[in-house]
Amino acid sequence: MPESIAAAAVAEGGARLKTWRRLTQAGFLLVIGQWSFYGIFRCPFVVPYVSCQNCPVITCHGRLMTMFWGFWLLLPLAALVFGRAFCGWACPGGLVNDLASVHAPIRLAARKGLARLLPWGKYLLLAASLYIWLFMDQPRANIPLRVGDFFASVGLTFEHADPFWLVRSLVVLGLVTLGIFVTKCWCRFVCPAGGALEALKGLALFRVYKTESCNGCDACLRVCNMATRPDEANCTNCCDCLSVCPQDAIRLGRKGGSR
Repeated sequence: MPESIAAAAVAEGGARLKTWRRLTQAGFLLVIGQWSFYGIFRCPFVVPYVSCQNCPVITCHGRLMTMFWGFWLLLPLAALVFGRAFCGWACPGGLVNDLASVHAPIRLAARKGLARLLPWGKYLLLAASLYIWLFMDQPRANIPLRVGDFFASVGLTFEHADPFWLVRSLVVLGLVTLGIFVTKCWCRFVCPAGGALEALKGLALFRVYKTESCNGCDACLRVCNMATRPDEANCTNCCDCLSVCPQDAIRLGRKGGSR
């Protein structure tokens, strides 16, 4: 009986934590959701989100978000403290991908077959984005025409954009849409920001991790929407797995520190 009570308490705590995560995601959606949306549909640059100070789309609040590079300085600092938690707790794109993948029939578990190679895609796209931004002088590939109504403006943007911008935008939209069929396809295999955070997360102070009590049952893997295990590739510290481990082998905190 005490064990069942303890298990129920752990499950309740996990459900409560997941509720807080959804609330946090919703809050960040309100704060930076417009910027995320504009980056795909209205940003005139091939690589969005990094040239906001030069952007002619005055209705986008990217200038405020990146003023004095504040956002892009805070993001790596947050990664050094909490790892890739931005992806699991704050990114509006992550929330969209979460919702799109709720009933995705294909999971592609991280340690099997093609899924072992596909995560390298986000590093390739990160390298391509850096090359376009730094060495191709961040080309402006469309004129974001404005007619008042947002969706009418989006239509004109796509109608008059250069092929380079159209290919970029359609590939992004296609891969995000693919998440309906392949769980979190964009976040796991393609997102360049996710690639940068993934490269930093090994230095993070706090993380979700497995202890020596782990027996490899993969209960955590089955509930993870990134199809991975704690502290392995693509783990976003979302904490959804904390309440499902039958061995109580998953912790949140400093790995190797006091428990």
